[in-house]
Amino acid sequence: MRDHYLSRRVAGLKPSGIRKFFDIAATMKDVISLGVGEPDFTTPPPILKAGMDALSRGETHYTSNFGIVELRRALSKHLEQRYGVHYNPETEIVITVGGSEALNLAAIALLNTGDEVIIPTPCFVAYQAAVILAGGVAVEVPSRIENNFDFDPEEIRAAITPQTKAILVGFPNNPTGAVASREHLLEIQKMAEEHDLIVLSDEIYDRLVYGVDHVCFPAIPGAFNRTLLLGGFSKDYAMTGWRIGYAAGPESLINGLVRVHQFMVMSAPTMAQFAALEALTNGEPHVQRMVAEYDRRRKLLVSGLNQIGLPTFEPRGAFYAFPKVDVTGLDDDTFCDRLLKEEHVAVIPGNAFGAGGEGFARCCYATGYDQLEEALERIERFVNRI
Repeated sequence: MRDHYLSRRVAGLKPSGIRKFFDIAATMKDVISLGVGEPDFTTPPPILKAGMDALSRGETHYTSNFGIVELRRALSKHLEQRYGVHYNPETEIVITVGGSEALNLAAIALLNTGDEVIIPTPCFVAYQAAVILAGGVAVEVPSRIENNFDFDPEEIRAAITPQTKAILVGFPNNPTGAVASREHLLEIQKMAEEHDLIVLSDEIYDRLVYGVDHVCFPAIPGAFNRTLLLGGFSKDYAMTGWRIGYAAGPESLINGLVRVHQFMVMSAPTMAQFAALEALTNGEPHVQRMVAEYDRRRKLLVSGLNQIGLPTFEPRGAFYAFPKVDVTGLDDDTFCDRLLKEEHVAVIPGNAFGAGGEGFARCCYATGYDQLEEALERIERFVNRI
């Protein structure tokens, strides 16, 4: 099959910088992976049981395009109680196949050819791809370690043009673990209002914060009517394989997403929707237990990397550390490639996550404490040798 059959959008997409390292690691033995961005915990037992019970009851059919109303009501209650933002569960929430579908629905529903989306980077690898596949233009604005990888509002403002349609922010951040300050998010809201922009706020890691409070963007005064909140259950509740997420926003925007959703997938997996309902109803103790363990690992990894001589700022969210590895004299691709081949530790080059990631590496601490200790020993051995 010849490549010219592919659309220019698809043919022009850069391959994921993450996949290369997964493929190499899969051929090796004794690899400690700090590369996979998903919880190492199994989905908590009550949530598993709710999914299995749904199957046993025969809940194997399509649901409403919007998702089961019980889940939408529980999610509406959850967001209001936790962040003070209210969504009408009947018209302002759609349940999606993971947060990734919510992101792609938003891009397809909002963007015309040539529309620009400003994206603070480094960021989740799918952001630029979603914009490009929808016909838009991804405008990267790099953040810096000097600011703990929080974005600079003035640099965001300088990137706005007559073609700008939206600003896409993802905090807590993958890959850096950064959290955005409320003051900077307020500036985003002001810009969006001044220039009539939509804000896409990916808050998939909202519960995974350490010593700080998460700022839910649509709860900022004036933000609700021009914000799409993208979220899900994968990270907070260890439900990556269930593929269950959501988008919430004004009725007019959600209706647009549902128009696309109904033709792409019809509805999110039914049994996963009932499992997510249980997560919202009785999952809180399990979330707190997992967050406490992530925090313990976070402290170990960040301290260890700094002691090795790889400068690492303190991440306050998600489950990633982002050490500066080019201090070794190697660029991030070479560092990660050699570390994997020589010491069997898999981490991801920072350049895979967009502008500003060059010279860094993403290390995920969603792995066992003992494995993190062993990984640090191997990394130290490697750094001392080069």
